[in-house]
Amino acid sequence: MTTAPVTEAPRQESAAAEKPGRDRYFDLLRALALFRVVLYHLTGWAWLPLVFPSMGVMFALAGSLMARSLKRPAVQVIRGRMRRLLPPLWLLGVVGVTGMVLQGWGPDADGHPGWWLLHLTFWIVPLSDPPYAEGLPGVHGFIGENWAADLAGPLWYIRAYLWYVLLSPVLLKALRALPVLTILAPIALAVAFEQSYLTLPGERIPSALTDFSTFGACWILGMAHQEGILRRLPRYIVPSVAPVIALAGLWYALHHDFGTGNDLDSMPLAQALWSFGTVFLLLHLSPSWTQWPRRLRPLAGTITLLNSRAVTIYLWHNVCILIAATLWDRLWGFPLLEQNLPGLLESVWPVLALVWVLIGCCVLAFGWAEDLAAKQKPRLWPTGEPRVRARGSRRRAAPRG
Repeated sequence: MTTAPVTEAPRQESAAAEKPGRDRYFDLLRALALFRVVLYHLTGWAWLPLVFPSMGVMFALAGSLMARSLKRPAVQVIRGRMRRLLPPLWLLGVVGVTGMVLQGWGPDADGHPGWWLLHLTFWIVPLSDPPYAEGLPGVHGFIGENWAADLAGPLWYIRAYLWYVLLSPVLLKALRALPVLTILAPIALAVAFEQSYLTLPGERIPSALTDFSTFGACWILGMAHQEGILRRLPRYIVPSVAPVIALAGLWYALHHDFGTGNDLDSMPLAQALWSFGTVFLLLHLSPSWTQWPRRLRPLAGTITLLNSRAVTIYLWHNVCILIAATLWDRLWGFPLLEQNLPGLLESVWPVLALVWVLIGCCVLAFGWAEDLAAKQKPRLWPTGEPRVRARGSRRRAAPRG
């Protein structure tokens, strides 16, 4: 974002006073979503996605932001979104792909050198899932084996996000013309896939369409919230309809062996229905905080940090979990701890604390890429609003409260 020249400061201050600030409720939801993702990937507790469907929430918040941005020319908005999304991915790729190659990954692994090199371009623009090495040995006592699979695990989200961004101008036009049909279209696609009414060959295209059918309705709900479509509904509609949709997803999951190892992530239709219903309710309840409520003010800095480094945290958290678990397992090699504190060694909570310490290190080491991508001054630990350079001036605008 750029500000007006210094010579027009009074006009700028007046406009800033009239313009609404960040929606702190959305910031809180995004921070909760990130924390839940980390906890779930560490523990694998199947009930966690039911308590809070993080991915549906994150896509809905991104869809709302995208709809707000599309008041500007679509090409400009898409270019800006890609600029903010891709540099953190490139940094992950530089570190991860270099490590894979050093451990012997190369064209021979796939048997098709040309295709292997072509697929590497998905680390630059992830229109499909970037490739990674499988079965690599770990570093003894530091990181477990097959670490590349953990590093690549979150990349589906980046790919899905990119496609949502590219499709958003079309989705927004469809939403304005046919809101109900547009919102429900991904759910209908999920049903078609689940009942095998629609089958496609290969892996990459079906994978992308499955992600769209699972979380597309949440993205479009976010756009509908921003467009004011949800606010035009009678107040009783959402509390009446959303729980029914969510419970339909829960019913489907429970009747398809829901549990550890077979949770919502492996049931796209159940995930789509549960996420849709829950997000529908959360957007309906949206209080649109422009200032932090008193009870949340002590957490404002932490929530701001999580939002400012959301991409970095999401991309690196799986690796941090693997390293933390590997380091913690080394403590079993101390007989004194094994004999006297087995409960502590088996507990997930010390590992979770270590995971967040490592995530903090990744924020310090790699988070600056998000600032550069946003054309902001790099910051090591952003717990406040960024300072933005005024166009045509060397002075910095004051941070927004």
